Amino acid sequence: MASRILTVSRAIPRIIRFGTPLKSAVSSTSSIRRRWATSTTPTSSPNDPAEAEAMKALEEGTKRLEDGDVPGAKVMYERSVMIKKTASALFNLGVTHYHSKDFQAAIDAWKESIELQPSSPDAHTNLASAYIMSPISRPSLAIDHLRIASSLSPEDPEISFNLGAVLEACGLLEEALEQYKRSKEYGVDRAGMHIRNVSAKILGKKLESLKKAEKKEE
Repeated sequence: MASRILTVSRAIPRIIRFGTPLKSAVSSTSSIRRRWATSTTPTSSPNDPAEAEAMKALEEGTKRLEDGDVPGAKVMYERSVMIKKTASALFNLGVTHYHSKDFQAAIDAWKESIELQPSSPDAHTNLASAYIMSPISRPSLAIDHLRIASSLSPEDPEISFNLGAVLEACGLLEEALEQYKRSKEYGVDRAGMHIRNVSAKILGKKLESLKKAEKKEE
């Protein structure tokens, strides 16, 4: 029986820091989620020469990525994808593009990976990071994919934290507060500071609205 191919490195994907411009926060704190293939998929056919060759390239890419050779890993993942497209190879190829700051290529790879495996919260999370880091940031698309990731993995506190951070940066404070609270509930202690800060922002906006209303009445 074929063994499962994927191991997941659960690096903490902090894509934004409170009080910091959106893109610079991503570049200084981001660590995307990496998923490295190590053997064969449950649906793999050991008698398929093309699939075996694609898996060999995938595993070699993984070895090079673990050794810190991002360009070398990229070559092997591209070879694997050329032989046979799999969600795993496309996901890992996206990781190499992201580390090379080729964000559009990372977006393209992760979108293809999602087409093959729509239920991957990590792919949606990474895609959100790439949308933020692109030369022209697309926070609305980042929010869309983080919401999908959250629906796929509702108890993942880091996804909630990231979604809260992007919502906050976009001025959607009430929704951001909800996500930070969820993040803290599931174990991200640093979310507490963000809850306090966003709550203060919301209160400040309410007080400002009251002052404006009072001036109109005078």
